[in-house]
Amino acid sequence: MHLTWFDSNSWLIELGGKRILIDPWLVDSLVFGKLDWLFKGSRHSDRAIPDNIDLILLSQGLEDHAHPPTLKQLNHTIPVVGSPNAAKVVRELGYTEVTALKHGETFTLDHQVEIKATPGSPIGPTLVENGYLLKELGTDLTIYYEPHGYHSPSLKDAAPVDVVITPLIDLALPLIGPIIRGSKSGLEVAQWLQPQVMLPSAEPGEVEYAGMLVYALRSVGSLEEFRSKLAQNNLSTQVIEPKPGDRFELKLQPRALAT
Repeated sequence: MHLTWFDSNSWLIELGGKRILIDPWLVDSLVFGKLDWLFKGSRHSDRAIPDNIDLILLSQGLEDHAHPPTLKQLNHTIPVVGSPNAAKVVRELGYTEVTALKHGETFTLDHQVEIKATPGSPIGPTLVENGYLLKELGTDLTIYYEPHGYHSPSLKDAAPVDVVITPLIDLALPLIGPIIRGSKSGLEVAQWLQPQVMLPSAEPGEVEYAGMLVYALRSVGSLEEFRSKLAQNNLSTQVIEPKPGDRFELKLQPRALAT
């Protein structure tokens, strides 16, 4: 299995011989509702659009997960799987093969990879977006992805999971609290799923953020603190910090031999 992290929540996962692009933000700026004075993410140069993508997987319909400028550049014939909110976004952009997954539903990609939607991040008072379990059929190698650190207790039924991609520190707003949860929820999901490897998502990488909202955000915790918590709880999970744009291989132990 190979992975590439493109900054923020954007990943390319190569699993079961398939190339799955998750929550891609590769070009242009990141702005919510054209309010760049409130929040704007920028990078010095665009990322190259990856070749030979077999599937686009979207966890949410918000711009930092279903990024319109990036989705406009990707080939609209690539199949897309997403939350119902994300599916609406890509259909409006003209994508021709779109599958909306509700919580608990599954999608199988070419008999190689099974994708199951799990309850993810709450967006407003009534909408809960998606996390995903991706399983390589034939080996049962499984990856769990949730970009904001909201993990449903129903995940316990999926244990053990080999790789978890989720925030491992908090980003908080005064009086509101964490909007990205990692320090506590990351440890909790590690205890539930007993992963061999955890990878931090929602990190800024090489992205620069500006706007009024950014000045109010506070980072709470660190990856070193998180590693210490794993050790204190007798968890042998390895935390890997990828570099933006670098493709790397995860070599995992067979579950029968994993410790």
